[in-house]
Amino acid sequence: MFRVVGVAVTVIVVILALLWAFQRQLVYFPTQGAVPPAATVLPGAREVVLETDDGLSLNAWYLPAEHADRGMGVLVANGNAGDRSARAPLAEALSARGLTVLLFDYRGYGENPGSPSEQGLARDARAAYRFLVEEVGIGPERLVYFGESLGAAVVTELATERPPAGLVLRSPFVDLASVGHSHYPFLPVRALLRDRYPLAEQLAAVSAPVTVVYGSEDSVVPAEQSRAVAKAAPTLHDVVEVAGADHNDHALLVGKQLIDAVVTITDHASRPWTEGGPAPILITGEVRAREGPSWTRP
Repeated sequence: MFRVVGVAVTVIVVILALLWAFQRQLVYFPTQGAVPPAATVLPGAREVVLETDDGLSLNAWYLPAEHADRGMGVLVANGNAGDRSARAPLAEALSARGLTVLLFDYRGYGENPGSPSEQGLARDARAAYRFLVEEVGIGPERLVYFGESLGAAVVTELATERPPAGLVLRSPFVDLASVGHSHYPFLPVRALLRDRYPLAEQLAAVSAPVTVVYGSEDSVVPAEQSRAVAKAAPTLHDVVEVAGADHNDHALLVGKQLIDAVVTITDHASRPWTEGGPAPILITGEVRAREGPSWTRP
């Protein structure tokens, strides 16, 4: 009896040790190797290089506004899979609506050096910010962050350090452990994780208007996770639920509701606001007041 119990305990310990050692392979799914040239995937885009503060050079694509320039830029932070070429349709759609867009790959993704981690991705996002602000000359007051799934956590952390004009969170989660628990309820996920991505907690320190977009049938990040993020946002601007959409459906990659949500918050952010009265909140097209300090028109 004791021998059986001992074997079972040993097996459990070994499994947990393996999960601890290889957990990042269960979080990050990069497409590694050469990414197609920008000219073949995203006409009009320019190949650029981002320099991180720990010495890495990351490849990225910079796409100016196609026409009717709104004078606003969008920093796009990818999810945990693929590379920037998969986000080319998003960049093209935003550029067509008058927005300048930066697509970049994290360390370890595409042809980029390094290995992904929470701290590393935060450094990569800062490098993207520096490129847009210091090299392109887009001021923070004209810059919106767009984060997809894991990228939503990346840009939320960036927003706590370098406030943008607006923040769009597509399919965000409360924190990484909450998503992990929804898929592996039998494992002590929270105790095992090295990378935590406490999105909802960090959102409390974000002063910019926030839009949350999610699919009602998301099988990767449950819809209730994204709804909880929206409730945690002290400066919530808009909530867009895309009916029937799963995590990687076209509607959440480049659908009209998604693109409209980004354009709407950039237009909102480009208007002058001063502190004072209640901020307007748009909930599926309906405007209602929010208590607390935020922005009012002068």
